[in-house]
Amino acid sequence: MLMSTYEARLSALREQMKKDGLDGFVVPICDEHMSEYVGDYAQRLAWLTGFGGSAGSAVVLKDKAAMFVDGRYTIQVRDQVDGNLYEYVGTADKSMTDWLGENAPEGSAIGYDAWLHTQDWVKSAEARLAKRNAKLVAVKSNPIDAVWKDQPEPSLLKLDVQPDEFSGKSASEKRADIAAWLKEEGLDATIIAALDSVAWAFNIRGKDITNTPVPRGYAIVKADGSAELFVAPEKLTDEVRVHLGNAVALRDYSDFPAALTEYADQKIGVDPERSVAAIFGQLEEAGAQIVKRRDPTILAKAIKNDTEISGHKAAQARDGAALSKFLHWFSKEAPKGGHDELSVAAKLAEFRGQSDKLMDLSFRTISGAGPNGALCHYSVNEETNRKIETGTLYLVDSGGQYRDGTTDVTRTMAVGEPTDEMIKRYTQVLQGHIALAKAVFPEGTTGGQLDILARQYLWADGVDYAHGTGHGVGAYLSVHEGPQRIAAFGGFNEPLVAGMICSNEPGYYKDDSFGIRIENLILVEERAIDGAEKNMLGFETLTFAPLDRRLIDLSTLTSDQRQWVDDYHAEVLDIVGPQLEGEALDWLKEQCAPL
Repeated sequence: MLMSTYEARLSALREQMKKDGLDGFVVPICDEHMSEYVGDYAQRLAWLTGFGGSAGSAVVLKDKAAMFVDGRYTIQVRDQVDGNLYEYVGTADKSMTDWLGENAPEGSAIGYDAWLHTQDWVKSAEARLAKRNAKLVAVKSNPIDAVWKDQPEPSLLKLDVQPDEFSGKSASEKRADIAAWLKEEGLDATIIAALDSVAWAFNIRGKDITNTPVPRGYAIVKADGSAELFVAPEKLTDEVRVHLGNAVALRDYSDFPAALTEYADQKIGVDPERSVAAIFGQLEEAGAQIVKRRDPTILAKAIKNDTEISGHKAAQARDGAALSKFLHWFSKEAPKGGHDELSVAAKLAEFRGQSDKLMDLSFRTISGAGPNGALCHYSVNEETNRKIETGTLYLVDSGGQYRDGTTDVTRTMAVGEPTDEMIKRYTQVLQGHIALAKAVFPEGTTGGQLDILARQYLWADGVDYAHGTGHGVGAYLSVHEGPQRIAAFGGFNEPLVAGMICSNEPGYYKDDSFGIRIENLILVEERAIDGAEKNMLGFETLTFAPLDRRLIDLSTLTSDQRQWVDDYHAEVLDIVGPQLEGEALDWLKEQCAPL
């Protein structure tokens, strides 16, 4: 009997493990920069298992294997990964390291790639394995790379410059800020390993990861304001070289590990969350003094300056027009039949593409019809593609990458007449969305403290959703950007600061039936209140596209909630209306009329 593709790949990995003297191997979705989204060359988990989600990992032992995913992917993993080959493990119930501690054979050697894990993970795994007299072994070369015969090469696409007119601050000014921070901290240099941090600090962009405009590279910034940038030389243009100037030494990407050995006896700042274990290992071996500090670009990148904010608003207005045109088209065409998840996603991309300012989509569009909408991070393909059918809901989560801003928006639409249950759940999600949008809170408040506002109406009815309520968003960078988040789990305790951009995206998902999500982006802003004894903050909504009125139960909305919807739709008409004409404009006026 012939083995399936993934069974054969699993067998090949086990054979390679045997050659390498390993009893197990850990396979994350990750690259050398701890990226959420990775280049094709680094999609080792997808190649091995067939899993297409953006977060997950696997452990392969000689006689068993397991897949680890969070609540977003509990259904998807069962659809994509063979349960005869892998045990399914929810990370909310059991961590990978705990599973290893229970299942690794006594005295075994479990391999890992030190360029794909943090030092904290390594220490945690070592501690768990030690209880079974097992050890964690850093491999010299990744065994998957040895058996993945047609593994793509890393991208060599050219870098380009992000002009100051969009960044709002020159690269030399940013390096000067980092240098000043290094002096305050008593450090000689800092490692910048996260790809979006490298892009932001040097005002460069790249095309090395689909939908995320970052270059594959590392940087070392020194206390005198100079820096070393490690990128493949084939990626550099004359424009980029001139832009970077003489204060930035350009070195080959492959030189980075050896370059770390040049910092003996120097105090080097390293971010333990964003730098892999191998970086710590190289520096320790060289005799550098490692000081764990957060990458100094993280907070500066998250707090948008005036130029980035105005650019983002322009991008949102442009994107809102494209989405509104699509929603008008969908309202006419979907009930006729003949459309599916792939075709409508392509139509939305077509509307966005009518703008000559669109650089790319900001992530692969989540286009979920009926039951597929209940998979909150669903990714459509030819095999899962569903028809758009009357009597169902359609959920579309999408965004664009524009030179002046990154967008991310979700709308849920009824096809034909919605059921009472659909209307009830949509209205509860909308009420939570409004509660968060209207929130006023003192400085120092974290997103975790606000998360309950968006869930309260669902919780009151005994239901919930298994994802965070909000994530940060970059400025022509990553659609998911930290350090801020609005989530009640995962230890997200970063205070919200004026200038941060977050998403506001509560949802509800009924297995095998439908999914609902309403997502706008919101800007943290200072809020003046007469007589206030504290500095207060609130949110300005940035995303403008109409909501589906047919799904709103007016009888359960308070007068304040109705007023919010009316005010929001008035803004949609004011911002998007001038960009539309004809039938689309007439439709928008109907959608934005007062409730």
